[in-house]
Amino acid sequence: MQSSEFMTSPQANSYFSLIRSQFGLLAIGFIALFTGNLGQSFFIGLFQSDIANSLNLSAGEFGAVYAALTMASGFLVLYFGQKLDWIAPRRYALLVLTALLAGVILLTTSPWLIPALFGLGLVRLCGQGLMTHFGSTLAGREFTINRGRALGVVSLGMPLGEIILAPVIALFIGWLSWQQIWWAVAVVIFLIWLMLLLLAKWPEAPEIKRDSSGNKIKGPNPMLEKRFWLIIPLTMALPVTLTGIFIFQSQMTIDLNATTTAYALGLTAMGIARFPGALLGGRWIDELGVSLLARLYLAPFALAIILAVLMGGNAGVLILMIGAGISLGMSSPVVDSLLVVLWGREHLGHVRSVKSAFMVFSTGLAPAVLGFLIDGGVQFEAILMGMLVFMAIGWCLALAPIREAEKAFSDAEN
Repeated sequence: MQSSEFMTSPQANSYFSLIRSQFGLLAIGFIALFTGNLGQSFFIGLFQSDIANSLNLSAGEFGAVYAALTMASGFLVLYFGQKLDWIAPRRYALLVLTALLAGVILLTTSPWLIPALFGLGLVRLCGQGLMTHFGSTLAGREFTINRGRALGVVSLGMPLGEIILAPVIALFIGWLSWQQIWWAVAVVIFLIWLMLLLLAKWPEAPEIKRDSSGNKIKGPNPMLEKRFWLIIPLTMALPVTLTGIFIFQSQMTIDLNATTTAYALGLTAMGIARFPGALLGGRWIDELGVSLLARLYLAPFALAIILAVLMGGNAGVLILMIGAGISLGMSSPVVDSLLVVLWGREHLGHVRSVKSAFMVFSTGLAPAVLGFLIDGGVQFEAILMGMLVFMAIGWCLALAPIREAEKAFSDAEN
């Protein structure tokens, strides 16, 4: 039977009281998202040339293999992600962590190409895919009254990793080989997880609902529902557009008459801006409802795009990245809370795995589309405005599901 301790805790007056009362569960979700950074493109990209050289792959060959592994991990998230709806969280985390560390070992030690690529695939699947999925799903499912705040706290694990890991790696890159750096990071993460697995109070496995014949009742298939297709463009707008900006940042800085130093500063500012975005967004979800935040969370990025196009230069790039950080910080609490309201927390693992798979597919296609536009001579200002139009279309399509979530929230209150 699912424990209700986390779900029936009283309303938190502040983040401090929430963290103090539910530190163990929040720590599990937070560390899960922090661990997911090992499979993120920014982390692997720091070692791209070293990994490619060790595998005797050219830059183009590595890019093609990386794209194929990313697409494959998207399909596998669909299968493994939904299992969190009935597997005990502690067991699920242990399995994903074991596979992730096995991937690190294969990638860094195998002298053969296929096992090393298999290891890289495990790192992508279990890092970017399943660890991130686990942390967000756990927080979204185990909290009700404080769900927004909990998701806000947990989501900070990813930007904290982005802020910490890059400079730490830059510090040690001249002292250690790339394999030794991976081993050191993996050991630290393993020790943290060992403490969580042994000391933290884990929730029990979700209750499996069965019909009168004793057969397990299958959850909803969101891909067969109109509301899923109406809401998915809104949830994909931010990761798709940011992927394009990250991949083609050199073209963006040239067309906006900015410097690469301004872009690097903007990346740091984006990471910092995610903290107030996540914390304020989580609080506002609890106090004002997710439907209002779902309508507004892309507004900072949309405004930043308009200002960046109008202003250009270093200031325009900096404003663009800060606006992206604020919206990105709010996106995880908003989207996950919206999925819970629409499909129920008992099916969050399944629904969120479908959403995650779509995110992987869409971010894999975005660079190709933007690459053709840039090759065709389209200026990045026009591309940014195209991104704005895409977000506006996604917002319009999502209004009906958002109104449905608003009604469901109102009915639950009454």
